[in-house]
Amino acid sequence: KENAILEWRDLLGPTSSHRARETHPESLRAIYGTDDQRNAVHGSDSQKGAEREIRFFFPDAVVEPISSGDQATDYLVKNVMPVLTKRIRRTLQKLKPEDPLSWIAEWLLANNPNKPQVEEPVMA
Repeated sequence: KENAILEWRDLLGPTSSHRARETHPESLRAIYGTDDQRNAVHGSDSQKGAEREIRFFFPDAVVEPISSGDQATDYLVKNVMPVLTKRIRRTLQKLKPEDPLSWIAEWLLANNPNKPQVEEPVMA
């Protein structure tokens, strides 16, 4: 996403929870932070900072350079779009859903490998 770090940090609000409540009352730190040290969430200040922090907190993680701009667009157009387009076309021709766009959206939500796994509480 373009400007992802900037937008994320804007959603977080100022580092100080007290200042966040005054200047950015809808920010995550204003809502969930308790003070300047326990400010609820963290956001790296740059891509390099994020890579450094990921390596520190998750030493076994593989952090590859993240493509951006034209390089990312070229990769997606060349390698991802043809595969997705072909597969989506075949699936839609086979299933013929009444509302193809809604069907795709629901399928993506249901098959998101990164969606949170929430266990329902057991009622006693």
